[in-house]
Amino acid sequence: MDLQQLQRTFEARFGQHGALYTSPGRINLIGEHTDYNGGFVFPGAIDKGIYACIRLNGTSTVRAYSVDYDDYCEFGLHEEDKPQAAWARYLFGVCREMDKRGFAPSGFDTVFAGDVPLGAGLSSSAALESVFAFALNDLLHLNIDKFELARIGQSTEHNYCGVKCGIMDQFASLFGQAGHLMRLNCTTMEFEYFPFNPVGYKVVLLDTAVKHELASSAYNKRRESCENACAHIAAKHPDVKFLSDATMEMLNEVKNEINTEDYKRAEYVIGEKQRVLEVCDALKKGDYETVGKCMYGTHQGMSKLYEVSCEELDFLNDIAKECGVTGSRVMGGGFGGCTINLIEEALYEPFIATAKQKFAEEFGHDPKVYEVTISDGARKIGE
Repeated sequence: MDLQQLQRTFEARFGQHGALYTSPGRINLIGEHTDYNGGFVFPGAIDKGIYACIRLNGTSTVRAYSVDYDDYCEFGLHEEDKPQAAWARYLFGVCREMDKRGFAPSGFDTVFAGDVPLGAGLSSSAALESVFAFALNDLLHLNIDKFELARIGQSTEHNYCGVKCGIMDQFASLFGQAGHLMRLNCTTMEFEYFPFNPVGYKVVLLDTAVKHELASSAYNKRRESCENACAHIAAKHPDVKFLSDATMEMLNEVKNEINTEDYKRAEYVIGEKQRVLEVCDALKKGDYETVGKCMYGTHQGMSKLYEVSCEELDFLNDIAKECGVTGSRVMGGGFGGCTINLIEEALYEPFIATAKQKFAEEFGHDPKVYEVTISDGARKIGE
């Protein structure tokens, strides 16, 4: 990202110098669709994100320019001021959610851009929310803790962007630490850093360039399935507050009370919780073969039980198996986006070449390739 150009663009539009902030996108090694079910996730911040040049302007108006969309928007800070532009609603929502919590936001000028690929399952939206929540907290000296900043981003998605997301994406964007993944318990919000330095391996994302829309009914419908299964289990087991609290035995007790679709969704979530714990144990031992096996297990579950994969993602997963990739799975909400692949360095070049060739033959275009490094979370640049 050319930060000097971002600063020059800001000065050209607003006539003054601004402060620079960034917040990253994220990968999730394992633990998908478990966050809103109260389970474990295992994300890490990456070296791609959203960058914002920002300055308080002393008014009650936000003036914002998106470099990537080449679009400018102005809006006030009250509910009736909601902007039309979809990208601007993320900024507006952050301001409104701060206000609802008693942290009075202020008008500001901003120019922002990103190098986290849109629609690839790397959570560019959470990076966008997090960079502005972090920056306003810093500039206005609000002393909001990072967990509350994450909740502000999550509430923005719920109330202004139409996505009933969990907390993982915003958490990872704010709490990321270079060289570490984080296991987050989405019920208790307890988390632990795990060193992630897979010597001899690469982490690479293959982007199908199929764009998913998490606000679509498909995502929210799966959440409803999980909530329905959980409600039936909780009727027999009152201690079960979230689906991740349940066991397969509990789920089988209500198998005849719920439809087949809800059962499959719940079966995936319960299995995924166990896979996250297996990966944690494996990483402590440096056992990347077990990590990879669990990744393949997650893909199978997301494809056949949760049904959020697609033809292109399954195709890439099959190629990964054929090429001896240690672990591969669909990453993110699904319905398109990327596979995340853990691969021995010696196999990297032939795998990428094979994947590109076969994918292009099948779908008419190359998958995009992103190598990622685990990096730090939201921060002010230059301090």
